[in-house]
Amino acid sequence: MKKLLMIVLAGGIMMACNNTVEEQYDDNVPTEIEAVEGVSLETAVADIEGKSDMDVSGTVAFTEADGMVTMEANIIGLPKGKHAIHIHETGDCSAVDGKSAGGHWNPTGVDHGQWGMEPHHAGDIGNLESPGDSITVLSLTTDEWCLSCDDENKNILNKAIIIHAGPDDFTSQPSGAAGARVGCGVIDKDEIM
Repeated sequence: MKKLLMIVLAGGIMMACNNTVEEQYDDNVPTEIEAVEGVSLETAVADIEGKSDMDVSGTVAFTEADGMVTMEANIIGLPKGKHAIHIHETGDCSAVDGKSAGGHWNPTGVDHGQWGMEPHHAGDIGNLESPGDSITVLSLTTDEWCLSCDDENKNILNKAIIIHAGPDDFTSQPSGAAGARVGCGVIDKDEIM
């Protein structure tokens, strides 16, 4: 069986309270995942870098198996509170304010909204809830996305993950009034090892 090396920091990584954020992050090494015979397994990852003078970092990893994509976000450096996370249309994090990533990924041209309710952009993920002193974790599984499929309404490769300074209010158009872009990472295909 093929083995994959994936940068997935497991969702159950709530560490002992006496560890520092750096210790918690360093203790979580990439995990080997075995592909199940007969099941196609694709992986991608966005390495998050700080924007707008914020020291934000981490990974957002994606795994696709049997038509479902699982996203696992593990972010360090967010102040306590809610922070919007979205997929943006352009895989470009070169601007210091993250605006090179363009607007929300919205291939079907619908209004901005809340994940799981209609309408919402394909890139409307929701809010991260940061404890302020440890890793912020969010995971979800969906059939609304794919990795390297031919459907441009679903394919998230080469798009950007943006993390905002404030929460998404789910109603303000076109982007949820979430404030500055404080983290950005391009969704790139993960290599099979």
